[in-house]
Amino acid sequence: MDGGDVSGSGGVTGVGVRGGREAGAGPLLLGVRHHGPGSARSVRAALDAARPRVVLIEGPPEADALIPLAVEEDMRPPVALLAHAVDEPGRSAFWPLAEFSPEWVAICWALDHEVPARFIDLPATHTLAWGRDEGDEGPAGRPDDPVGETPETSRSEAPSDAHGTGPSGEDAVEDEPAVHVAVRVDPLGVLAEAAGYDDPERWWEDVVEHRGTGQGDVFEPFTVLEEAMGVLRETYGTGGHDRDLVREAYMRLQVRAAQREFGDDVAVVCGAWHVPALRRKSTVAADKALLKGLPKVKADMTWVPWTYRRLSRHSGYGAGIDSPGWYGHLFGAPDRPVERWLTKVAGLLRDEDRMVSSAHVIEAVRLAETLAAMRGRPLPGLSETTDAVRAVMCEGSDVPLALVHDRLVVGDVLGEVPHAAPAVPLQRDLDRIQRRLRLKPEALERELELDLRKENDAERSRLLHRLRLLGVAWGEPTASRGSTGTFRETWRLRWEPELSVRVAEAGVWGTTVLAAATAKAEADAVSASGLADVTALAERCLLADLPDALPTVMQILADRAALDADVGHLAQALPALVRSLRYGDVRGTGTGALTEVAAGLAERVFVGLPPACAALDAEAAEEMRRHVDAVHGAVGLLGEVADPEQDPPGASGQRDGVPRGGSATEPGKDGQGTATPEQDPAATAVSGPDDGGDALAPARRGLRGRWQAVLEVLSLRDTVPGVIRGRAVRLLLDDGELAQDEAARLMGLVLSPGTAPGDAAAWIEGFVGGGSGGGMLLVHDERLLGLVDAWLTGVPAEAFTDVLPLLRRTFSAYEPGVRRTLGELVRRGPGRRGSAAGAGAGVPGFGADLDGDRADAVLPVLRLLLGLDDDHDDDVANSDDNDLAGVAG
Repeated sequence: MDGGDVSGSGGVTGVGVRGGREAGAGPLLLGVRHHGPGSARSVRAALDAARPRVVLIEGPPEADALIPLAVEEDMRPPVALLAHAVDEPGRSAFWPLAEFSPEWVAICWALDHEVPARFIDLPATHTLAWGRDEGDEGPAGRPDDPVGETPETSRSEAPSDAHGTGPSGEDAVEDEPAVHVAVRVDPLGVLAEAAGYDDPERWWEDVVEHRGTGQGDVFEPFTVLEEAMGVLRETYGTGGHDRDLVREAYMRLQVRAAQREFGDDVAVVCGAWHVPALRRKSTVAADKALLKGLPKVKADMTWVPWTYRRLSRHSGYGAGIDSPGWYGHLFGAPDRPVERWLTKVAGLLRDEDRMVSSAHVIEAVRLAETLAAMRGRPLPGLSETTDAVRAVMCEGSDVPLALVHDRLVVGDVLGEVPHAAPAVPLQRDLDRIQRRLRLKPEALERELELDLRKENDAERSRLLHRLRLLGVAWGEPTASRGSTGTFRETWRLRWEPELSVRVAEAGVWGTTVLAAATAKAEADAVSASGLADVTALAERCLLADLPDALPTVMQILADRAALDADVGHLAQALPALVRSLRYGDVRGTGTGALTEVAAGLAERVFVGLPPACAALDAEAAEEMRRHVDAVHGAVGLLGEVADPEQDPPGASGQRDGVPRGGSATEPGKDGQGTATPEQDPAATAVSGPDDGGDALAPARRGLRGRWQAVLEVLSLRDTVPGVIRGRAVRLLLDDGELAQDEAARLMGLVLSPGTAPGDAAAWIEGFVGGGSGGGMLLVHDERLLGLVDAWLTGVPAEAFTDVLPLLRRTFSAYEPGVRRTLGELVRRGPGRRGSAAGAGAGVPGFGADLDGDRADAVLPVLRLLLGLDDDHDDDVANSDDNDLAGVAG
């Protein structure tokens, strides 16, 4: 396969006329390990010595026109050649190249010396078609080879580095020994084992990376490793990979063509595994026969940025190197690589506020050299430097060492490609927008805080939402810290190389990001399988600001809502739809149509929910309970949006100090209502006369009242499962529609001996479970806790094991502090909880009643802490004192 293998084999035998090679010796075959800095140095030295007239490189011939871009000023490796099928952009392949890749060194040498450079591997037009015609999963359908996979093979079947270093080669000649094995072979692993090494990477470092190129015959390493690869191929054959036979046949044809044009002054840079196959003699007819009838697709190619992380085997793209950052350092360090590396490590640790001095660096160098001598290595390698860093700079801890591995050993380097590189129109539009918004792609993950009141941040948000809708997951939204306002967004950004494929794939929807996102949203709305999918899409259209797509989505939403009779589907769809109403004011989008559909959806839920809650099993009841919670939150938001008059006079309707207009807030967040159109002109986005909001407001004015009536029905109907009845009572209690005495009475009825223990336990879970703050309710309400305590102690022994799992699930969801407090209250017993009702009589440290004098004594301190002025009016002061007295009590 593509020799991510070893650096072996040139077609050289001795010294001769030009560049130390004999005349008539044939083409110079330079077998390499892909992404091997030692191979890269050896290739450069060999090319300097041989001075060939043409350089042939393993890679897709369609990329020949892209070679001159390698020396452009704004080209920064690591980069990759990306090939994708024109009619199926998702079918793609990569050929990654780093600064220390031998192929990249050969390209740069050829361009610097004005020598033609050509790719000679099987064309991407066949590589991409192979998997499609054979029914493969696609670009990611094949496992990576550890040591030398051909560019095309990995590229066509893994959207990763087509330049793997996996072993799999095939005999490309008719007279190749017919020894075939079904298991892939790791050439480096076999050679390392033969040399007595248990680690192929360590063997490679010792024999190649630590070997200088300034002494002896520069062609000798290639000769030796060609011989080693030849023995391996004689022993293991092709490993059953017939595709390599085809690739190698094509490469032989290309080498012959170059020889006809340039004579024997031809240098070939390819994976070492392929060298024996290229060296063997075969007829042109035999090679052409292997290429006959290959499937084809129309393919486009370009350069795309790549990352060190994607060169790492651990990333899932088998490039055959665990430490691209370390290899990049070895290639770039002119001398004293160990000292320079440990200095770099010390700088990283200092940046992280760790105490690392020059003495640490000196001692780490000494330790690394000592370890290398004890282990019989010519120079310290990565394992020795890592051990030295752990012992000297990290004080034996692996925590800072993990940072060194992530930042330096692997690295977060992201390459750059010139703007002149070919690209699909969508990619060009994205590049233009990224430059205008100063939003540069980066390999290192970072958080981006956006304030949507600022135009540039709002445009950034729209871009990221549009890309997500197109399947280009450059950014992932996360919870904002320190604000629940709708005008703030937090994104976690990280650019991965495969996103270039997603952009090419999304290019079928349009030539600009806006046009493509609009077309994709309309298509997704038509093909959506459920009502909830359409409502979620409507929310995404608002976030992405796609006004042209919204009418289509809303029409489909209205049609689906009218035809869908499943209350569960309606309840699932409503929350996303109502959440969308919050974005109208900040993003300047009209939400009148959404409000009308949401109100109609809510009415249908109100009518259908009570019958739908009857006769449910435990699993269905729990799912319906979640729907009830979701609808309750949605009604709270929709009620605020639909009825701006519900705010008390003078309410500012602000969130985080900013007018919210038509947006709504979740119940219990900040307690503020929506601004009226008079207070905030942006509120007309929801209820203004332009969208019919005034005509709809009277019909929706009692929305919350009707929902509370539905909850009352659910709380009292015996056919409704206990978990739903308990939750309905809890929601009414939280909204102040049910007095605590009445809630205690309903709980007492449910927990009476006449109720089955399982149904009673389900009611308790609905009332105080589900992460709804029920634990704190029990902590602060003695009567409710007493009822639960009395019921639980009275459950018959034969029924206790049936209700125990449900109770454990309910109470295990509480915070540890809440559970601890409940246990302490139960231990003390009724009437001894330190509450206003039973002031803790008999409990050490508590009196029999409130002590007013002691409470008054803390008021000055509390007023000072709360920043209350001393010149308040008497009635306000008295009110404050009463509140503080309650706190003190």
